[in-house]
Amino acid sequence: METCIKTNEAHLFSDLYVETVDTDKNVENVNDKNKKNFASDICGQKFCQKRLLKKHSHNHTKEEPFPCDVCGKKYFRKADLNEHFRTHTSETPFSCDVCGKGFSRRGTLDRHYRIHTNEKPFSCDVCNKNFSHKNHLNEHFRTHTNEKPFSCDVCGKEFSRRGNLDTHYRIHTNEKPFSCDVCNKDFSQKSNLNVHFRTHTNEKPFSCDVCNKIFSHKNNLNEHFRTHANEKSFSCDVCGKGFSQKGILDRHYRIHTNEKPFSCDVCGKGFSQKGTLVRHYRIHTNEKPFSCDVCNKDFYRKSNLNEHFRIHTNEKPFSCDVCGKNYSYKVSLKKHNRIHTVNESYSSYCA
Repeated sequence: METCIKTNEAHLFSDLYVETVDTDKNVENVNDKNKKNFASDICGQKFCQKRLLKKHSHNHTKEEPFPCDVCGKKYFRKADLNEHFRTHTSETPFSCDVCGKGFSRRGTLDRHYRIHTNEKPFSCDVCNKNFSHKNHLNEHFRTHTNEKPFSCDVCGKEFSRRGNLDTHYRIHTNEKPFSCDVCNKDFSQKSNLNVHFRTHTNEKPFSCDVCNKIFSHKNNLNEHFRTHANEKSFSCDVCGKGFSQKGILDRHYRIHTNEKPFSCDVCGKGFSQKGTLVRHYRIHTNEKPFSCDVCNKDFYRKSNLNEHFRIHTNEKPFSCDVCGKNYSYKVSLKKHNRIHTVNESYSSYCA
């Protein structure tokens, strides 16, 4: 019994001894692996593996050993070359599990996914506005710093965004890459095409909160809104008269300059406003586009139709300040006013 026990003890000690030796060897091996024996000749940074040192060395040499076989562009890492190569093959191995859209890069998919989650992890330190993309935050931040790093090499105008510079540059090149599918008219900006397209669809997405009048252009709504606020931001520097719209001021100013840039190609008569020329031209064409719904009588001008329509409605919007008599037409009120003017003159003469 004792012999047996001693034998087992001997085996037990023997096993423990073997295990102890093996464990020490493993520790030594791990220590050897963790030793940073490979140091950079330039910055002195040490690495435990030679391949890591080699990869680090590219930072100093700016070496780009992986060229693209298609376009020749070079890359520092093989993985970057592989990502780039998908731009030539149109390969999109990463797809969104919500909408199915495919992407060539995993990072682009991650950024796209925030559209569905509405995640906005990048926040402005100044105004706390949040953004889903870091580059959107960088662009926004320039509104606070007024930084404009992109400048036009033709006219020198500066921009805070590269996209705005690209759009501006089309002024110089006269490039119009956006075309209307209906009338084939070309535009330099996608937004201008979208606005133009409403002329075909008659879409008017902008509505006045006061009178509910609708507009196809946002700036037309803004101009219209000034009629409610009685805001007249534009004033004539000759007579001081105020206007709610810059265009109306420009047309008014021609009264002082007697400028008539619009002329009839039939009789040569000049006009200060385009609309006046259009109405005048109907004299030559005998066009009468405004028709009465009651008696079907046609008119050259909308204002003439409106005046005529009062015959049917018996509306008399013009009232005499002296005797209170009402008239359908302003010219009739003026004629009537002469009665009071003559009477006042006669009374003064008799006195």
